[in-house]
Amino acid sequence: MKTQQLGRTGVEVSKLCLGAMYFGSRNDTETSHRILDQYIEAGGTFIDTANIYAMWVQGFQGGESETLLGKWMRERGNRNNLFIASKVGFDYQDVPIGLSARLIEEECNKSLRRMNIETIDLFYAHTDDRATPLEETLEAFDRLVKAGKVRFVGASNYRAWRLERARWISETKGYAQYCCVQQRHTYLPLRPGASSGRQVVANADLQDYCQDSGTTLLAYSALLSGAYTREDRPLPDEYRSPDNETRLAALRAVAKEIGATPNQVILCWMMQSSPSVLPLIAASTEAQLAENIGALAFELSAEQMERLNTAGTN
Repeated sequence: MKTQQLGRTGVEVSKLCLGAMYFGSRNDTETSHRILDQYIEAGGTFIDTANIYAMWVQGFQGGESETLLGKWMRERGNRNNLFIASKVGFDYQDVPIGLSARLIEEECNKSLRRMNIETIDLFYAHTDDRATPLEETLEAFDRLVKAGKVRFVGASNYRAWRLERARWISETKGYAQYCCVQQRHTYLPLRPGASSGRQVVANADLQDYCQDSGTTLLAYSALLSGAYTREDRPLPDEYRSPDNETRLAALRAVAKEIGATPNQVILCWMMQSSPSVLPLIAASTEAQLAENIGALAFELSAEQMERLNTAGTN
């Protein structure tokens, strides 16, 4: 497994981060453990979860992913070899949406208990709470870092200007700074005028900010839940446009040229587009995980990158 530095932390993390969203809910315990073991055997160490995962799946309430990870780490005895990320901010059960100091600290303690660990390596603000002063949010995260409950902090679903305001406050006050941002990002752009709801898409402005500031951009929904390759997973409506049909044709052509799958080309394209981008991958089977990790074996030429970048723009 290749690695890259997380923001300006000086810490190296796996180039492909494994998302654990459905572990313990849609993916049962046995399947989840097999996929986690396979990721570790491939040299991966960076695992992503959140307090709300996966409350929207029928029969579950949230917290299941963290609980499963905690049990798996205890059984394997591998906590010290892992880099664990979790999040706070969205609503679940009786917890409201928000990033007040009280909520951040309470949810951090819950996550620590569920995973039975002493420290969360990376703790995200899962959403940008405009109703709570940024200074209050950042000070709460800083207290957690100083208390040893959190190593690093990150943001998710933030606009570039809000990240810069947060950076300024943290630098001025001496608080721990957001080292990364986790954002919806894939090969296809949204259809003009379309929305992805509460999930903020990584636009050109954010990508430029990340590269200039040394902030790592972690790309979630990189493969659109299989919509690029699975006939039973149609492309979401917000991505349907004539220009995107042209981009899909270019994607398939490049995949055929190098003997890769379209999913693997997308992951390669992301990693080669900018040194600040780090994809999150997800899998419900060992075959899916093997395909994703297999992307590390490919490299796109400058001409192929240019073709992918310019398709559908003329």
